[in-house]
Order: sequence, then structure tokens, then C-alpha cells
Amino acid sequence: MADMALWEKLLLGVLAVGIIFMFRPGIKETFKRSREAKSDWAGVLFPLGIMVLFIIGLIYFAKN
Repeated sequence: MADMALWEKLLLGVLAVGIIFMFRPGIKETFKRSREAKSDWAGVLFPLGIMVLFIIGLIYFAKN
């Protein structure tokens, strides 16, 4: 694959910065809402635990 020309690299950088500025207000609002939200660790830990048990079961059955 050929290397990109300098103008292509600059254009890509300008586009990346533009996208960051375009999404910045939404990201800022999301962080603000997440600070104010009630934490729900059971909603995270339960599916994570199920997934870990499933993977352990897969490993166990793959060895036998």
C-alpha cells in the first residue's frame, strides 16, 4: 500500500478535528448526565458474571 501524500494527511487531520468539535457538545452533555445518574452496579455485574461463567463452561467442555 502506498504512503499517503502530505496533503492527504493534513486533510485527514482537519477532518478528525472537525468531527471532534462536531460531537463535543453531545459528549459533554453525556458526561454531565452520567455524573448525575444513579449507579446501577447490579445491572452491570449480573450479565458480566453470566458471561464469565459461560466462558469457563466453554473452556471446561473444550478440554473434555
